[in-house]
Amino acid sequence: MDDESTNQELVKCVLVGDNAVGKTRLICAKACRQRSSLSQLLNPHVPTVWAIDQYRIYKEVLENSWTNVDGVNISLRLWDTFGDHHKDRRFAYGRSDVVLMCFDIGKPSSLENCKEMWFAQIKKFCPNTPVILVGCKNDLRFIYKDENYLKLSHQRSPLVRRVSESDIVMPEEARSVARELNIPYYETSVLTYFGIDEVFENAIRAALCSRRQQSLFRMTSFNLRRVMSPVLQEPFCPPRPSLPEASTIQSSYLTDLERMARQQNYTDLIFLCGTVGFSAHRFMMASASPLLRRILTADYSHDLHNTATRSNSETSLVSSTLGSNQLCSDLFNDDTECLIPSENNSPRHRQLRQIQFGSRRLSQTPSNRTLGGSLFSLPQPQLEPGVFRSLNYPAFQSLRIERCENLDVHGRVVTSIQTVLTCSKLISPQALNQVIQFIYGGKLDTKVCNFRDVKQAAEFLDIPDLFSILSEAATAGQQKLVNIDQDLQTEDQFNKTLLGLEDLCLADGLFSDVLFKLEDGTCSAHKPILMARSDMMCAMFTHEEIFKEASARVIHFPGVNKITFYQLLYYLYTDKSPNVTTSTCVNLLELANRLCLPRLVTLVETSIIQLFTEHINAGDDISKDALEILQPCQIHNADQLSDWCLSYLSQSYNGICRKFPKILRGLHPENQAALNLKRWPPIWYLKDHDNYQRMLVDQERQKRPKTLKRVRSNSGCLCFSSKSRKDMSFDN
Repeated sequence: MDDESTNQELVKCVLVGDNAVGKTRLICAKACRQRSSLSQLLNPHVPTVWAIDQYRIYKEVLENSWTNVDGVNISLRLWDTFGDHHKDRRFAYGRSDVVLMCFDIGKPSSLENCKEMWFAQIKKFCPNTPVILVGCKNDLRFIYKDENYLKLSHQRSPLVRRVSESDIVMPEEARSVARELNIPYYETSVLTYFGIDEVFENAIRAALCSRRQQSLFRMTSFNLRRVMSPVLQEPFCPPRPSLPEASTIQSSYLTDLERMARQQNYTDLIFLCGTVGFSAHRFMMASASPLLRRILTADYSHDLHNTATRSNSETSLVSSTLGSNQLCSDLFNDDTECLIPSENNSPRHRQLRQIQFGSRRLSQTPSNRTLGGSLFSLPQPQLEPGVFRSLNYPAFQSLRIERCENLDVHGRVVTSIQTVLTCSKLISPQALNQVIQFIYGGKLDTKVCNFRDVKQAAEFLDIPDLFSILSEAATAGQQKLVNIDQDLQTEDQFNKTLLGLEDLCLADGLFSDVLFKLEDGTCSAHKPILMARSDMMCAMFTHEEIFKEASARVIHFPGVNKITFYQLLYYLYTDKSPNVTTSTCVNLLELANRLCLPRLVTLVETSIIQLFTEHINAGDDISKDALEILQPCQIHNADQLSDWCLSYLSQSYNGICRKFPKILRGLHPENQAALNLKRWPPIWYLKDHDNYQRMLVDQERQKRPKTLKRVRSNSGCLCFSSKSRKDMSFDN
């Protein structure tokens, strides 16, 4: 004993309990101030004993042993023991001042052993030593559901046992055992460092109080007069779980636009560049180029003339069945084809390619061949076959509107009205091909053609974004030219080119070829981009034998209003999240789920969660909104948003029960059970906290000094009481 001063005490504290309950970790956390991570705690257990010699070997450990409790300097010496039941611990129990009986909160059998075996052993070897019941690893009550814990447990299985909810020892169970044994109860966690100092401070108090009682008539008892009895431990409230984060599915916008250009569904524009033809869509080209917008939207009703006066070679050029973004020989006759180097130029191969790519079709009835007009919200440019006009532009020589025939995917001959633009010699076929690739997919490969030709084509075709990009690349040098395609993908420059899709095609319905009849009005759109962006739309417009909408000019969409459908089109045209609110998001989620658009669902989920988060940061209550959209989100496969709403509502469960009891009772039983299971604070904490408050009140009542008050009688002196007067009246 190192009692050099009368104000210093040495306390021997012995820790006992089953194997792997956390005795050694608890000692290291106190003696060495050692903090443990979750990964360290989930390492396979190796039975160890913390050596008592470390107080003599390590100066830091000896310094950490000194503490001050209630004005008394204490040197706390911790003794670790093996958890095997058959081990002899008489040496450890000898001259012990306090014993900590430890159990694992994630292992109910260790608590049962404390009651049945360890407590009896302690009372056998040191009957007068105070005992404290200590629950280790109380973090398991909330961490058993943590994703990181589950991941680490799975990786280290079977060497590490994963704790389930049924294994958790609740506070009332442990307090019941402590009450039965008439000993205090505390909980600790080396992960959160909860209760580490508190349990040892109260162990010191229990030891000093016992020492004070045993040495009542000794001088040392005066040093311990200020030492209090062990105080109650406030229950540990689990940390508030973080709300789940929403993630969006990776965009396929570029791939969809490239597929639209490659499949050439419902193309209505042909560029004749020398002896090569390229098919495209008027709405795409008009969105990218102000020049093409002016040319394609001009009124050509006065330019009709007799098409029979043109030569047969001209007619054969525009009556082709194939328009491609590659060098194609199928647009021309046999004499012209030999001028173009191409493989498989036989008529059989040309017919196969026509069947593969020839997908442009209109209804076979003559009245349905011309689209546009009064069906749409804005007047559409009339497409009358036979129009011819010479153009005074550097890039183009003339414009013609012709009725073309081609084979669809089923091998049937269909007709479509095509706008044919004849390019001048200033535009090379390779450069035009690169320009079209840039407009449709944001890609540019300068290795295929001369860089100057592409830049010249961008300038003459009036595509300012492409021209500025190439000008900057030319100024930067050769290295910039090599990586220009990668830079386009990184900087997403081509989106600037497609801003006209939202303004002209989406808002104004320019060159639209289909009309949707909705609940409260109509909305026009473009079949090619609908087919490229939605597999359901592609199937609907392609399979005429299954869907009657394939050949219909007006498509009925029941149960959908204009606002919701416009939000859908905004996503399909721009790949951006539409502006949604809590009142409109359910309708859009329903439509997105109906059309199998998972990315749109995730975008809406992310927008609503961000909106909810802003309201929470502003101090607003969103419980009612979350309750109203919870079950519709589950119905329409908005799993991320429904999980977020469940997590938020479970953290506000008590307030919801008071404010919205009817809405809460109207939820599906599974949702009610999930809210009750995930509620925060959990039920076990609320019960334990109520019990803690009652124990505090009882403790304060016991500490309150009892005052003896004399009860006064209002009857006055006994001689003049009513009873005495009554007796006197009887005497008279």
